[in-house]
Amino acid sequence: MTRILVRVLILAAAFWVATLLVPGIHVQASIVSFLIVASVFGLVNTFVRPVARILSLPVRLLTLGLFSFVINALMLMLTDRLAGDALSIDGGFLEQTLRALVASFVISVASTLIGWVVPWDD
Repeated sequence: MTRILVRVLILAAAFWVATLLVPGIHVQASIVSFLIVASVFGLVNTFVRPVARILSLPVRLLTLGLFSFVINALMLMLTDRLAGDALSIDGGFLEQTLRALVASFVISVASTLIGWVVPWDD
């Protein structure tokens, strides 16, 4: 249970970093909102992402794995839809996709770096 809580906290901090670095990505300015968005994103990555990865296997093979970045962006856009007002990505579909692509990269890097710094049992 503490492992899940630590991961949600790390992901919430990574979302905070993404809101600072990526223009057009907004999370309501409260700790609860960041925790809600991190929890929803974690659930989406747990249940939806594996299915999307399996279904997109031929495309990922053709693009030598680069399509995985698109899958990550789509998972972030799905989180935007599911999290309600807690998360918003500005712009039309193409702008949202590009922002989500950059933000998913930032979230990935930030959560990895924060995970290295935070001492917790693996």
